[in-house]
Amino acid sequence: MIESKTGGNKLTGIILTQDDGLILGPIAKVLGYLMEGIFSLLDLIGIPNVGLSIILFTIVIYLLLMPLTIKQQKFSKLSAKMNPELQAIQAKYKNKKDNDSMMAMNAETQAVYAKYGVSPSGSCIQLLIQMPILFALYRVIQAMPAYVTKIGDTFRVLAEKIISVDNAAFLQSSELSSVVSAVRMYSKNFESNLVNGVIDVLNKVSSSDMSVISNHYDLSQLTYEGQLILSNDTTRGLIDTYNNFLGINIGNSPSYMVSQAWNSPDGIQWLLIIAALIIPVLSATTQWINTKLMPQVDASNGQNDQQNSMAQSMKMMNTMMPLMSAFFCFTLPAGMGLYWISGSVVRSIQQIIINKHIDKIDVDELIKSNEEKRIKKLEKAGIDPRTVNKNATLNTKNVNAYKSSMASKANINAMTQEEKNEAMKNATEYYNKNAKPGSIAAKANMVRQYNEKNNK
Repeated sequence: MIESKTGGNKLTGIILTQDDGLILGPIAKVLGYLMEGIFSLLDLIGIPNVGLSIILFTIVIYLLLMPLTIKQQKFSKLSAKMNPELQAIQAKYKNKKDNDSMMAMNAETQAVYAKYGVSPSGSCIQLLIQMPILFALYRVIQAMPAYVTKIGDTFRVLAEKIISVDNAAFLQSSELSSVVSAVRMYSKNFESNLVNGVIDVLNKVSSSDMSVISNHYDLSQLTYEGQLILSNDTTRGLIDTYNNFLGINIGNSPSYMVSQAWNSPDGIQWLLIIAALIIPVLSATTQWINTKLMPQVDASNGQNDQQNSMAQSMKMMNTMMPLMSAFFCFTLPAGMGLYWISGSVVRSIQQIIINKHIDKIDVDELIKSNEEKRIKKLEKAGIDPRTVNKNATLNTKNVNAYKSSMASKANINAMTQEEKNEAMKNATEYYNKNAKPGSIAAKANMVRQYNEKNNK
């Protein structure tokens, strides 16, 4: 629930348009409280700035995700160390598709993972946990008025004036490029809650289109808490104060800023063009550094075709990601680019620390520690580790005995009747040796000799 103060009157019951997804919705709401706290703290010290809030917000989130990141990167780093062992196992059982070979290969593979203290699915689990958080974080940043009360209330003053004039008809029929795309994006919000729909649209429009809207609805004199909301020739408005970061408006995209600077009535503004291009360039550069710090897989290190293909795909992705990052940061609002840059810088610093930590790990000590953990885990479950090894040996013996028994049966079934009679005669003579046929001594002799023969 968000409360708005407009001209001293408190309005309740208005909920701005937040993400309502089953998974992302609750996560975004929690992250929204964090963003609200950061912005409010900056506002208390006289710096109500969205750009700085995004940077601090990103740093806090990635610090909170640090334990998951360490586990994920530890898995990646140790994978590079244990890959030769896994490749040796795969080579050992190459072209062996029988059930026993597959079970043996799986057991040996699991033993290698246990030795290094990682799980085959460990990396995937960390990603599955992090992905919803990062997607929800993106939702909060792109819809700041829905999660930060003061920003939402500032836009609400404008929205209420627009609705009082023509029920936002001009916005919904406008041909201004940024307005058209924003109205299309939030068309459902117009139907469910017109005030929220207008706020969502105003949060997305460019500076030049906002000026057109301001002139049409006469918004230039509107104030919030005694301060002008929209800028004029002499005073910077609240919205521009929120969005201004190092001289650029992070509500605009770099592509829009370059276009405006190139077509400026006062001539080409090169400084603004350079400032706008710095965002996609920094985004691509920090993304590239981040990929280089990640553990690399050598595609020529004796791997099979599938592993080579995966390594090549990863290499291609690492090349394409910085380029895609630059493109998106050039076309999206600069605030998103700022988030991507902040995230890449934080991840790079984390990766450097993690790499140094993992490089110091004594693999032999790690293996010894993991073996001790395995023994304790078995003992805690009431299982004697020696019994496990003994049972494994017995199971192997049983398998061999079963195979021998099945082979014997197959041989007997393949014999002719004459061969069976001859075998029975030889067996009877063998067991009745040194004893009268049919006597108790002969029977006892049969049992003794049978045991001696099968225990060899």
